[in-house]
Amino acid sequence: MDPYVIQMNSNGNFPSVLDVHVNIGGKNSKQGKVKGRKARWSVKPSEMSNKTFNPIRTIVDGMKVKPNPNKTMISLSIGDPTVFGNLPTDPEVTQAMKDALDSGKYNGYAPSIGYLSSREEVASYYHCPEAPLEAKDVILTSGCSQAIELCLAVLANPGQNILVPRPGFSLYRTLAESMGIEVKLYNLLPEKSWKIDLKQLEALIDEKTACLIVNNPSNPCGSVFSKSHLQKILAVAARQCVPILADEIYGDMVFSDSKFEPLANLSTNVPILSCGGLAKRWLVPGWRLGWILIHDRRNIFGNEIRDGLVKLSQRILGPCTLVQGALKNILRRTPQEFYHNTLSFLKSNADLCYGALSAIPGLRPVRPSGAMYLMVEIEMEHFPEFENDVEFTERLVAEQSVHCLPATCFEYPNFFRVVITVPEVMMLEACGRIQEFCEQHYHCAEGSQEECDK
Repeated sequence: MDPYVIQMNSNGNFPSVLDVHVNIGGKNSKQGKVKGRKARWSVKPSEMSNKTFNPIRTIVDGMKVKPNPNKTMISLSIGDPTVFGNLPTDPEVTQAMKDALDSGKYNGYAPSIGYLSSREEVASYYHCPEAPLEAKDVILTSGCSQAIELCLAVLANPGQNILVPRPGFSLYRTLAESMGIEVKLYNLLPEKSWKIDLKQLEALIDEKTACLIVNNPSNPCGSVFSKSHLQKILAVAARQCVPILADEIYGDMVFSDSKFEPLANLSTNVPILSCGGLAKRWLVPGWRLGWILIHDRRNIFGNEIRDGLVKLSQRILGPCTLVQGALKNILRRTPQEFYHNTLSFLKSNADLCYGALSAIPGLRPVRPSGAMYLMVEIEMEHFPEFENDVEFTERLVAEQSVHCLPATCFEYPNFFRVVITVPEVMMLEACGRIQEFCEQHYHCAEGSQEECDK
C-alpha cells in the first residue's frame, strides 16, 4: 500500500464514506469524482449580493457628466463633515486616541459586543431617570450603519416588512432588501417641516410589520421632531404593538431654536433600539464606532432579542478596540465649547444657504433645524428642459461645477439635498452659481406670466 493512502474498509454493513475525501493517490483512489456531479466551473454571486442595491451609488455613478473645467468643483453632496478640513474634531478626542494607542492595552480582541468598561461609559453618558441604562443595555458596533444592520437582522425575517421614512436614508432599503425584508415607505411632509403623515403611516402596518424606523434628526431633511410629534409617533407604535428602531446618529446636533428629545425618554411601554455613534457629533466618521441602546422597560424584547444581538455581533467580533479604549476620555473630556462651536457653524451655514436659495425663482428650500443637511424643492414646471431632479443636478455639475444629490436618491423626486458642512466662502460661491444656473434656465409656467413680470 502507498504510504500516503488512508484506507477506510467497510465492514459490509456501512459504506466507506471517507474514501473520496481522504484516500490520497492510492491504487483505489476515485480521482475526486463525486457521484451525480459533473465537474465544471460555475461560480456565481449569491442572492444576497444580487439583492444589495445602493440607490445613491447607482444614481451618482450613472451621472456621466463632467464638471465645467473653468470652475472649481464644489461638492455639496458628501455627508462627511471632515472632507474640507474646516471641521476638525476636538484635540481632546485625538489625544484620547493617542493615549489608548500608547497604552498598549487595546491591541487584542475585545468581546464582540465591546469592552464592559466602554459599554459602561456609553450607558452612563446616555442614562437618565426617564430611560435608565446599564452596560448590559449597550452593544458597541462598527459604526452606526452596523448598529442599524444588527437591529434589522434581529427584528425582521425574510418576508416581513419594515416602515421607512420617505425621504429617508438610503441604507435602510439597501440593508433590508439584501436580507429579503420588504420596505414600506411612510411620508414626511415638507409643508409641515417634514413631520410624519401619521395616518398614512398607521395604514401601512399589517401582521408582517417587524419594526418602525424613526430617524431624528433627519438625514436628508435636517428636520427635528417636537416632543409632541414624537409622542404621537409612539402612540401609533403602542397601539399597533410595533417596536421602534430609532436612528439617532444626529442626536443633540440641533440648532439653538430646537431641542432634541431622545425617543426612549418619552415612552415606558414601546420597546426601542436606539442607534448612535461617534461619527457625526464628534466629527470622526472614519473611526467606525457606533452603539445600540436597548430600551425595554416592559421586558417585551426579553432575553431573546438581547441574545440575538449578541449572536449577530459575533459575526465580526466587534468594533475597533483602540476607539473603544479611547471612548471613556472622548465622552468625559470633550468640552461643551466644541459641540457649541460645531452647531453654531452649521446653523450659520444653514441660515446662509436657506436665505440665498429662498431668493432664487423656481427653488423652495425647507428650513432645517439640525443635522447637516437641507432639502430644496425644484419647481419643475419652471425648468421644462429638465425631465427630473437627476437631470437638473447633472446639468448643474456640467455648467457650474456644483454637485448636489438629487433627492431621487432618497425616494423623493424633484428635490435635491445640500450638505451644509462646507466652508462659508464655498457655500456662498455655490449658492451664487446655483442662482446663475437657475436664472439661465428658468421659464415662466404657462398662465403665470403676470407673476414673472413682477
